[in-house]
Amino acid sequence: MNNRGFALYTALALVYAFLYLPIMLLVIYSFNASKLVTVWGGFSTRWYGELLQDEQVLGAAWLSLRIAFLNACLATGLGTLAAVVLVRFKRFSGRALFTGMVSAPLVMPEIITGLALLLLFVGMEQVLGWPDGRSMTTIVIAHVTFSLSFVTVVVRSRLAQMDRSLEEAAMDLGARPLTVFLRITLPIIAPALAAGWLLAFTLSIDDVVISAFVSGPGATPLPIVIFSKVRLGVSPEINALATIVVALVAVAIAVAGRVMMGKENQDG
Repeated sequence: MNNRGFALYTALALVYAFLYLPIMLLVIYSFNASKLVTVWGGFSTRWYGELLQDEQVLGAAWLSLRIAFLNACLATGLGTLAAVVLVRFKRFSGRALFTGMVSAPLVMPEIITGLALLLLFVGMEQVLGWPDGRSMTTIVIAHVTFSLSFVTVVVRSRLAQMDRSLEEAAMDLGARPLTVFLRITLPIIAPALAAGWLLAFTLSIDDVVISAFVSGPGATPLPIVIFSKVRLGVSPEINALATIVVALVAVAIAVAGRVMMGKENQDG
């Protein structure tokens, strides 16, 4: 191996160590018998047992999963419609304003977005009587507000690269526009839809700043619960929770990779 190759592999090893070594340490210390996170007291799975008995964490996790699922579905649907409008309709009144409104959450600081949504919900409650306090509904609406922008970017890039001759051929054969969209367009952009859905799901389940503004005592998602616990000191129970999340993400990535490989083999 020459010097250039050695330098490249060394740099690659350092990058991977920087990214994944903290996660590996977190997983290792989740099996620590000691209450002190930084002191190894032997191998133990006690913290996983205590985690499964923590109703606050389990309830927050279930709430976050429901919020993330609803957010991903709504954001994917709305983001896809926005992408279709931006790609298929080149000129219409208010296009520049619409594009700016769709793209604004991408560059807007989350603290500004969260504060604006909080003021909006308070004003709506005073005028309309809805929503009644900060609840799961307000969290879902807030998450959809910023998630659909990311979905729009992903789906829009795929639509822009799509060969429109397939759609034109279907319409020449007598297919209606809705039929063409459902049977031709959607299957072609399905990978982009899946990517947008997963991205929206991840953004929702990971959000802290906006959720802190729009959540209430009766609806506290998992990131807020973890943040409140960490402020009092990192507990091995949090390490156990993080390890479970890492394991679930790894399994999901492996399954998605397997499905994509199988689809590529079928296409080939």
